[in-house]
Amino acid sequence: MPHITVACLDMAGTTVADDGSVMAAFGAAMAASGIVPGGPGYGEADEIVRTTMGQSKIEVFRRILGSDDRAQQANSVFERSYAESVRAGMVNPLPGAVETITAMRAAGIKVCLATGFAPVTRDALLDALGWRPLIDLALSPADAGRGRPWPDLPLTALLRLHGGSVGELLVAGDTPSDVESGLRAGAGLVVGVTTGAATEEDLAAAGAPHILDSVTGLVQLLGIGAGSPR
Repeated sequence: MPHITVACLDMAGTTVADDGSVMAAFGAAMAASGIVPGGPGYGEADEIVRTTMGQSKIEVFRRILGSDDRAQQANSVFERSYAESVRAGMVNPLPGAVETITAMRAAGIKVCLATGFAPVTRDALLDALGWRPLIDLALSPADAGRGRPWPDLPLTALLRLHGGSVGELLVAGDTPSDVESGLRAGAGLVVGVTTGAATEEDLAAAGAPHILDSVTGLVQLLGIGAGSPR
């Protein structure tokens, strides 16, 4: 097992349970763009949304709508809808996520949470969860250049947190895009988890070297424990 100094963990579906809020926000954005269940283009749009989970939301809307102006409008609706879910208390930590992050930091691993959300939504989520003191860094595609499946988010985390080589980087997430991002970054440890959008088969097809039932499995995989520095 490689020596890990920086962990880049996904949020929704990996460390955060959103009770379907992401899909509901996509539905609201699509409806505001005139794409409704049973209507023209809905099936294709729904397929794109599901197969691009974990990627930059604005890029997903650009792909669906084919216009930057329409994509920006849809993204605004998405962000507002998701923010309402956050305020309503519909977004909570996945079981064991806080303890896992705490154990990582106790072991000397710096932790970045990465997401496809815009910074304003990401920050509202962190505030609602009270997670700012829990982590070392949080990144959105706007902070890194490109979102997943590109390697920009994990590589930016490694640079900003002054980690070592890419071999000392851990990337974990619940979508094929998370896995692809970690592999493209050359991360020493790339892990898929099955608590979110993708199945074990999906993650394996994306090339995930390790697949866990939840992020809590990282503690055993890394050989760490709460309060045990390496």
